[in-house]
Amino acid sequence: MSNYPLSYKLSWLPRFLKPSLGGDVHGFAPAAATMLDPPPKQAVRLAFIGDISAVANRSAPDCDPAIKALLGAADLVIGNCESPIVDRPSSVLGTKLGTHHAMSERFLSQALAAAGIAREKLVLSLANNHVLDQGVAGFDDTVAALKRLGIRTIGEVAGGPVEAVTVGPLTLGFAAFTLWRNADENLFAGRVSMECDAAHWLRHAVDLLCAVPHWDWEFRHFPRAETQELARRLAGQGVGLIAGHHTHVVQPVERVDRTIVAYGLGDFLGTALARQPWPGRIGGIFVVDVSADAVTRGAVASYRLHPFVRLRAGDHERLVLVEGLKGRVRSKVEGRLRAIFPSPPSQNGVDA
Repeated sequence: MSNYPLSYKLSWLPRFLKPSLGGDVHGFAPAAATMLDPPPKQAVRLAFIGDISAVANRSAPDCDPAIKALLGAADLVIGNCESPIVDRPSSVLGTKLGTHHAMSERFLSQALAAAGIAREKLVLSLANNHVLDQGVAGFDDTVAALKRLGIRTIGEVAGGPVEAVTVGPLTLGFAAFTLWRNADENLFAGRVSMECDAAHWLRHAVDLLCAVPHWDWEFRHFPRAETQELARRLAGQGVGLIAGHHTHVVQPVERVDRTIVAYGLGDFLGTALARQPWPGRIGGIFVVDVSADAVTRGAVASYRLHPFVRLRAGDHERLVLVEGLKGRVRSKVEGRLRAIFPSPPSQNGVDA
């Protein structure tokens, strides 16, 4: 049914229990950088977040006020809807075990309010391996629920490969796709985008083309060579910004010419078991300023990854920026981040 290689399936549990740091930080970019000097007089701010799921949350999360302020200041927030939105799961046992995802419309509404994310400023990708966990009916229910909530979606075949979104003075194109599926290919075909060739994407009508891929292997902090190769191909085909999901752990940032690639943002709300080991509790909010000035229109002016941690709080999670942590927990998290990024996300990186 799924398209995962056997070696990947066999490595899932060991890597879940102990996310891999196998890889080399050399060659990756700082976690924050200024790309245009002087900075533009006018810019649009994007905030990319990771996977959203109810698997690790029985009720809405508690959010650090600093995270709410960060997301509230963005002109547009882009994330991945990892769980189908249904009233009653059709895969009852799998949903209880956590292998099949599901969340209610009420939970999503409450979670967004808790995080300070306005629905009219939100774009959610449906291009992921779990989107058909509750069958075709669950997929249809998800599309209908997001429409009722006034949330824009990307990654549906019906919407075309690129969804144009007007944000202030700019028109941005978003192309979402998944390399992985948990269901038969014929169920994904015609519903969920698996198109990863930007040569087939329209570019002339947008100021910046952004890719939102569900790619790479889970619980590995460094992207595989095949994932990096795909990122470079997309950059060569005109994609200016890439923000990825699926790995459930944070991954590095890379510059490919003028294209910025954030390989993995981790989870925004826990998508695995409630008692997940701590490295998998680190997520990232990737804030990008895009120039709206005439000369540099559509260029990435600056970016910054804001790491946070999802702490257990009874039946739900509490989201706290790393600088809001204390003691041993903060030391452990900062040590892990230093192993992934050439400079700590807590420092301002400048790369003209």
